Amino acid sequence: MGDFSWSVALLIFTAYCFADWLFTIYTVSIVSRRKLLAANVGVGIYIMGAFGVVNYVADWRYIIPMCVGGWVGTYVSVWHEAVKDKRNATENTTDGC
Repeated sequence: MGDFSWSVALLIFTAYCFADWLFTIYTVSIVSRRKLLAANVGVGIYIMGAFGVVNYVADWRYIIPMCVGGWVGTYVSVWHEAVKDKRNATENTTDGC
């Protein structure tokens, strides 16, 4: 087992927060059939995933910040999409008056 680095753990946490945010954009892009955006975001997802894998193969303890980062990234990105939907619904309701 290698030496655990808190700075690497923080980078992994951040990378997986970002990767899960990218998953949200990826899913929305596919649903709206924006193929170029979906393809580009897919590449970003693989890059973030590879970064995490390379590090946790060296030390299994990096799986913890990876999982926590993924959880936080998913939660925040879905929350943000819900806020956007609510805002859009409010704007559409007030525009009709």
